[in-house]
Amino acid sequence: MAPIFSFLSIVSLYGTYLRRSLSAAGLSSQTIDIDHETTLHFWGPKPPPDATANPSKPSLVLIHGFGPDAVWQWRQQVSFFAREFSVYVPSLVFFGDSTTKSAERSEVFQAVSVGKLMERLGVKRYSVMGTSYGGFVAYSMAAMWPERVEKVVIASSGVNLRYRDNVELVRDRARVEKVEEVLLPGTAAQLRVLLGLAFTKRRVSVPDFLLNDVIRKLYSKNRKEKMELLKGLTLGKDDTVILSPLHQEVLIVWGDHDQIFLLEKATELKELLGEKARLEVIKNTAHVPQIENPGKFNSIVYNFLLGSSL
Repeated sequence: MAPIFSFLSIVSLYGTYLRRSLSAAGLSSQTIDIDHETTLHFWGPKPPPDATANPSKPSLVLIHGFGPDAVWQWRQQVSFFAREFSVYVPSLVFFGDSTTKSAERSEVFQAVSVGKLMERLGVKRYSVMGTSYGGFVAYSMAAMWPERVEKVVIASSGVNLRYRDNVELVRDRARVEKVEEVLLPGTAAQLRVLLGLAFTKRRVSVPDFLLNDVIRKLYSKNRKEKMELLKGLTLGKDDTVILSPLHQEVLIVWGDHDQIFLLEKATELKELLGEKARLEVIKNTAHVPQIENPGKFNSIVYNFLLGSSL
């Protein structure tokens, strides 16, 4: 017999709560055509009557990783940072309601799309914070537009990805055949593997019906296009890393138990990005420290962005 609550979508109910949380923080759900091919959905400050950006607050762009839509990854950061920042939370192309007719699939294309969004909104200067896949995008934005991007936060993101890193993830830690089985789970068993890699170990057993609900609601849309995004990455094609230091100050934030991008990647990334980069490791967290320890994560990022103590 199916579980008594199987006809309900707990994921949908929680998604409603997340969206209301962003609204309570002063953000609104908006959609804009950034060019003739691409439409981006984002959460951002409610447009004032003159449709210009609020100059009284610094601007911060939060770029989500390869997984559920942005509201699932940044809720506690939006609630915290919206007090002192104009916060923008775009859905990358093929996530949420963002889409494109373009054949481009690289992280550079994602970066260009977010850059066009900010330009259309009239935001000339902003800091960027990206987690995991979103860190690839944040790095690309900072490299392309040093005159626009003020500070950079790269969280749990192996921008220094090598081909062998994916091989070791798939073969040794996830024990599956393809990377999409990790990042785009299609079964409850595959989702359990991803959760085990992304979070520190929990004793709570999640039933299959709830995991299947997560897959239906958060991983089923645009699966074909998302697989193309994985194949379209310019990073990790071989074992050579060519990564230019950034002109901006860079904060690298990592969980000490991250099993998707191991901590050694963070240490190497700091050296590659040069003297303007610094590394902060949050203990007892894994791939999503912004979710597992939001208080510590937010404090570290706040001090970096504003250069003051809480």
